[in-house]
Amino acid sequence: MVITVAFFLTVKDAFAQNSSFSSFKRLSCAEKRWVLFHPCVAGEAHKISLEALEISKSIKKDTLLDGDENGGQLDAFRHAYWMARLTQEIGWRRAASLGKAHEKGNYRMYRKGRLEEGTLPDEASGRMDFLNNDVGIETGKRFPEVLPEFLVESIIQMILEGKLYIISKDAQGNFLNCQGNIISKTEMQGKWENDKCIIPSVKTH
Repeated sequence: MVITVAFFLTVKDAFAQNSSFSSFKRLSCAEKRWVLFHPCVAGEAHKISLEALEISKSIKKDTLLDGDENGGQLDAFRHAYWMARLTQEIGWRRAASLGKAHEKGNYRMYRKGRLEEGTLPDEASGRMDFLNNDVGIETGKRFPEVLPEFLVESIIQMILEGKLYIISKDAQGNFLNCQGNIISKTEMQGKWENDKCIIPSVKTH
């Protein structure tokens, strides 16, 4: 019991360096478990997670990418940049395990009917995230010491070259299946598995 309390306080201190401990309480069970098993790097991981969110917000104003945070190029950027920076700072194995914990948390959110980026998580979104996470990890391995600004430019360029992944949509934001047909909202509503189509990250409209 004494060891458990000490372990918990170590994690709390790690988070307190960067943000309120309330951030820890908002994590999914899988993410909390990751933090508890990685107390020495939890604070750094939290800082990088906030960094990825802030940079994504600033890039949203840029017309280079589509600005779509739900299955679009901006979504792809956020995941790839997050994993690349984590790989640089805490190593690719820890980065990959945190990515997996995050996606497990998304499945729990789906089961509970909780939204992520304004929509209910689903299997296709999770697959897309894993693919972009892998690209981010490989990018972090390839450029272990470059500045974040270089990573931003590199990942944006890869997105424009179609080397990351997005979910197919039309100009009005309707999700499309792999045949290019609109998927009705009733077909997707409340379903973990659906006909959303993952495609290379070039702009589709």
